[in-house]
Amino acid sequence: MSEHWQYQIRFKLSPENATLVHSGESPAFFDQITRILERHNASAICQYDAFAGYVAEAEKYGVDEYPLYKWTKATIENSEKKAKHLASFAVYVEDTQVYSKGQAEAIENDLRQFLISGELVDLTKHDSNPQNNPQPPAHLR
Repeated sequence: MSEHWQYQIRFKLSPENATLVHSGESPAFFDQITRILERHNASAICQYDAFAGYVAEAEKYGVDEYPLYKWTKATIENSEKKAKHLASFAVYVEDTQVYSKGQAEAIENDLRQFLISGELVDLTKHDSNPQNNPQPPAHLR
């Protein structure tokens, strides 16, 4: 039986460009990325902001209902990991974190030019298969 995984596109910026994006002074290429994503009904979400939002929501509604709370909180409180995640962006399609392989491949193909030109540091496609994704260490579950 074959599995039908969902997918997500992620990309990384240089620390300097990430700082510009967070300050509201996005480099021109990031505006181009935004327009491309809009054609796919998508947007780029900073991984750090998404993690911080998850932690804030868990603290508002009760951490017991958020299985990744401890792990996520430890991640955003670690300065090295915070810097890494401030430069990392996940692509959401119609406000959804994961989507079809076809959608992911179309977005990946449209963004590849920015990787080739060096404006993106990294561009990856991830699937929802738990075997391919890190799991929280036992002490953070």
